[in-house]
Amino acid sequence: MQTTYTLPNNVRVVLSPLKETKTVTALVLFGVGSRYEQKKINGISHFIEHMMFKGTKKRPTALSISKELDAVGAEFNAYTTKEVTGYWVKLVADKLDLALDLVSDMLYNSKFESEEIEREKKVICEELHMYRDNPAMYVDTLLEKIMFEPSSLGWDIGGQDEIILSLSRATMVKFRNSHYHGKNLVVGIAGNFDTAEGLEKVKRYFGDSWERGQKANVFLPYRHSKTTKPQILVHYKDTEQIQCAFGFHAYPYRSFHTYAAKLLSIILGGSMSSRLFTAVRERRGLCYSISASHQSFHDAGVFSVQAGLDKSRIHLALGVILDELKKVAQKGVTEAELRRAKDFLKGKMALQFEDSENVVTWYVTQEVLTKKMLTPEEKFERFAKVSRADIARVAKDLFRTSRIHLAIIGPYKDSKEFEKLMRI
Repeated sequence: MQTTYTLPNNVRVVLSPLKETKTVTALVLFGVGSRYEQKKINGISHFIEHMMFKGTKKRPTALSISKELDAVGAEFNAYTTKEVTGYWVKLVADKLDLALDLVSDMLYNSKFESEEIEREKKVICEELHMYRDNPAMYVDTLLEKIMFEPSSLGWDIGGQDEIILSLSRATMVKFRNSHYHGKNLVVGIAGNFDTAEGLEKVKRYFGDSWERGQKANVFLPYRHSKTTKPQILVHYKDTEQIQCAFGFHAYPYRSFHTYAAKLLSIILGGSMSSRLFTAVRERRGLCYSISASHQSFHDAGVFSVQAGLDKSRIHLALGVILDELKKVAQKGVTEAELRRAKDFLKGKMALQFEDSENVVTWYVTQEVLTKKMLTPEEKFERFAKVSRADIARVAKDLFRTSRIHLAIIGPYKDSKEFEKLMRI
């Protein structure tokens, strides 16, 4: 059972003991990501994440940090999204002090040396090039671009080469200080530890050093401009397989429709027995991979379908995908499909909670993004209440011709050949 606390400096603490495991995971999550940036510093949140691993006064180099964690066989990493930045360490339970000491030291005492910043600029640019050279990854970025720009939700989390190369140490430290404070910070622990001892350890490493902060960070709300026709973005790349992603404006975190949208994504493309997998791959051999998902933000959402398609039959494949979306919008789903989707989700959630890393991520992410934590049981109760009528309502709302957004990566320079296919 998880418990929550708020320290005098506004740092929130989420503790989730799991006596059946031998590990513990510490996660520190800040409510800041790329959508909190201005265009001229786009990518700075991700850059700061990198710099936290480059050395502190106590641990002067990146090697000093990694050697301490490697010495106990720990797993560790960090990540930046559009709305959060997280740092985590997973290790044997009796080394929890090491995890908290090291992460707190990194986050509060990183030196941000100018020489390291200049060196890391090149590393980040190569990371950006890696993603852009991988069509299966980059197509998501293009889809968000066409759906959300000029809003910051449509920007690349990693930024652009020219912006990264122009960032100064002073700009980075100012941004870090503005967003890395107690009001915007949640520390979570999950695994084999005693709750009282865990709280005392968090107080020791995060209780005094972190400033309170007076308010949470803010971003410019997304203003959805309704489209009257499909929007298509073609990115030329000489490939044999075509990567495509359909996107439809969907639902934010607090919308009850998110539960129906999640189940609908499972029915359409969440498994190897889903409608899209069966229709596009199994029956026609038009792809190797195809999937559907629903992603929420504070004030927006995306229902997407992504696939790697046969170049010689791309038009047929796109038509089959849209036809499946049309079918579900017009006829809904069967009771058997809905029951299987719920059972699938329940099983996946049970497997997910076997791991301390997944447990702490579940609770801490909810605390940062919604400030209302639901247990897996409480969350599934909401899924269980979703009816066929709810699914039908969401499908009709989402899948309309005017709402289609399509991003394609392949040997194409013009979107016109795809425009006539965009009908639901």
